[in-house]
Amino acid sequence: MDGQTHLHITSWVLALILLGLTVWFDRLGKPKVGKVFHMILRLDYLLILYSGGSLIAVYFANASGAMLGEAIIKSLAGLWVIFAVEMIAVRAQKRVSAKSAWIQFFIAIIIALVLGFGRLPMGILPLS
Repeated sequence: MDGQTHLHITSWVLALILLGLTVWFDRLGKPKVGKVFHMILRLDYLLILYSGGSLIAVYFANASGAMLGEAIIKSLAGLWVIFAVEMIAVRAQKRVSAKSAWIQFFIAIIIALVLGFGRLPMGILPLS
């Protein structure tokens, strides 16, 4: 794993922590604190997109065939995770049910983790 992979993993772990804090503070009835964490989470999206874009650029430069297809699907699943996280955070602030967003989040994150860690060669557990 190179530095970009470490940056990418660190940034999405930070995003998961910030999502948890955002939802937690909104449920505690402290919407101003939740909003601060939500804004920091939105800044973290930029770091995720930058590091993920750098990783996909490596695949576009060096990969072909099925590996390139899997990298594209992984990128789309990663974007889906970001969209689901944002839906969860916004719905937590509005105190609206986020059940469908949580379902989307878990489906997308499973796809992204399996492809990122298991299938693609820049992951830590390559199967192929």
